[in-house]
Amino acid sequence: METSERDKMDIKIQSSDLISRDLSWIKFNYRVLDQSQKMSRTIFEKLKFLAITASNLDEFFMIRVGSLYNYLDYDKERIDYSGLREDPFKAKLMDDAQGFHFAQHDHFLHEILPKTKESGFELSNVQNLSEEEQEIIKEYFYKAVYPMLTPMVFDGYHTFPILMNKLLIFGVVTINPGDKKDNRKLSFVQIPSNIPRFFEIEREDDMVYIPIEEVIREHIVSLFRNVIIESINLFRVIRNGDFTLEETEDMDSNFLEEVKRKLNERKTGRVVRVEVEEGYSKWMMNLLKGRWNLQNDSVFKIKKESMLDFTSFWQIIGNKRFKDRIPQPPTQVPPLSYPLTGGQDIFQVLKQKDVLLHHPYNSMEPIMDLLHRAAEDPSVMAIKMTIYRLAKNSGITQALLRAVENGKHVSVLFEVKARFDEENNMQEAKRLQKAGCFVIYGVSNFKTHTKLLLIVKKDENKVTRFVHLGSGNYNEDTSKLYTDLGLLTTNEVLANDVSEFFNVITGHSMPSNYKNLITAPQGMRKQLIEFVEHEAENAKRGLPCGIVIKVNSLEDSEIIYALYRASQSGVPVKLIVRGICCLRPGRKGLSENIEVYSIVGDFLEHSRIYHFHNNGDSRTYVGSADMMVRSFEKRLESLFRVQDPFLEKQLMNILAYNLKDNVNAYIMQEDGSYLAKSPEEGEQEFNIHKEFYRVTPDIVENVSLL
Repeated sequence: METSERDKMDIKIQSSDLISRDLSWIKFNYRVLDQSQKMSRTIFEKLKFLAITASNLDEFFMIRVGSLYNYLDYDKERIDYSGLREDPFKAKLMDDAQGFHFAQHDHFLHEILPKTKESGFELSNVQNLSEEEQEIIKEYFYKAVYPMLTPMVFDGYHTFPILMNKLLIFGVVTINPGDKKDNRKLSFVQIPSNIPRFFEIEREDDMVYIPIEEVIREHIVSLFRNVIIESINLFRVIRNGDFTLEETEDMDSNFLEEVKRKLNERKTGRVVRVEVEEGYSKWMMNLLKGRWNLQNDSVFKIKKESMLDFTSFWQIIGNKRFKDRIPQPPTQVPPLSYPLTGGQDIFQVLKQKDVLLHHPYNSMEPIMDLLHRAAEDPSVMAIKMTIYRLAKNSGITQALLRAVENGKHVSVLFEVKARFDEENNMQEAKRLQKAGCFVIYGVSNFKTHTKLLLIVKKDENKVTRFVHLGSGNYNEDTSKLYTDLGLLTTNEVLANDVSEFFNVITGHSMPSNYKNLITAPQGMRKQLIEFVEHEAENAKRGLPCGIVIKVNSLEDSEIIYALYRASQSGVPVKLIVRGICCLRPGRKGLSENIEVYSIVGDFLEHSRIYHFHNNGDSRTYVGSADMMVRSFEKRLESLFRVQDPFLEKQLMNILAYNLKDNVNAYIMQEDGSYLAKSPEEGEQEFNIHKEFYRVTPDIVENVSLL
């Protein structure tokens, strides 16, 4: 992009009151990359965060860039929050993505690769191995790899093959020596995903990892006999994975078939990015760009010394030999509201009090215990649940299957549109349906993102409803890695709200209002804006006011402008936004009273908390919803009010700790950039991913937030 053109774009972008969602996302991935660049981290932690940035970038291109191409390819109009139209915005986005791509590989080549040897492993190619090791590699290739490879030629007699999404591919340009004229042919060799990325050689002192592409490159001539190989080019494609599902009449059969069809389209959709080793054949690349209708800015070049697809580092990170090199989190602690665990009857506990769970500091065990006891208890009549993502070999599924075996009514809404978990969810849903569960596969055009569990239990003549409401998935694996919140309660008001909401989800009911539940798409945006405006009214009247909100993403313009108006009225607004933030903080006349923080560290910040001061009569909500258009208009979401005084203080303390963090926190600037927050002179480090293990009831009781 020309410098003058870039300057004009930057001026237009900075003059907007809103920040581009996609440009903000790239800034977020820089914050993840920053975790890999921290000197205090081990090389295995650095590889982990680098792998996460690569996985993030793949998904970003599949979904967000894929969505942009849906506009470009079909001549649809789109104006970004930055004020740019489709084509100039694509140029800016690709320019920023290329910059991030360079930063990733520069970090790998200069900060990680030179230090692998001292950490007990090395990445190598075949030529650097001993003769004995080379023989082992050769045998591995011919016995295990060679039979898996299928060269696919493209010429006048063969159609262009389908090159699969995210696979490593060799493009081999060959010439037949018998031809009198230049008659190049292009063949493709895709490396199947079920071949391990690295061949591992265990030496006495270290591990040697040979990338599979280097094993194949060394012996690729065996696939092309009696022809001249002009060039061998390693590349990888990312395809458009953005799709929407239309409502169908027959939800049980046609709907699932539609999901399956769309999943196949994801594998073969429009190419939106090509990663390729430097030194590639220009003839081949021109052919590919023409075939896929790509410009140069969609081609991401990689130095020969580097490597394609950093997501493969999980193979190294997961090696048991290095288990003690990756710092493990402390042992999980009991919830503050449920300090005694083991042996207690959780049904009896919840009849006496509510329990707030803060994962991963608190285990998911109370939820699992509740479900497993419910499955076995003769007095439990029904279990209703929404499921968005499950762990592999899920204990949740096992408990529900057991409940059905024991004759209980089990209703489960499986969201089969949960992105990248569609296939797993369909398989689990079919298992439950086959066993006798009442299974609902999503709700028409809405994605069911809310996290709810309802257990109906009858003891003698009294029916008690046990409810769990949360911000995170019912997934035992991610509950150890994501910060999330969940409330276990028998509160009748919430139980009524949840029962009504399940009737909306599973039937055809439209309740007029809920008491302690705010739901989308019915009225969540409207209700939150009313809360914001009420704080603004209090500010104008000189009453105490304030807003503190923690979410994953902030993108909805109506909410943003409501927060701007509140700021102009004098309301102090503190936002903790992990990822995308389209609001500009600290702009004169617009948002002087708004501060934005982002927390990125060892755990993925996934909890959502909405706190409004309300002149001392505070309102605090927790739930599954971010402040995004999709959350308010395209998803079934819920936020629930926490009224128990101690539990509300615990939520306020979580917000206060987030604002106090000076290890994992970044402060957003008016221009959309972020500055890392660090301890001031004489100040101690405060790392919430350690401090939450040490919270005591006294700390919570004395919390000060606004």
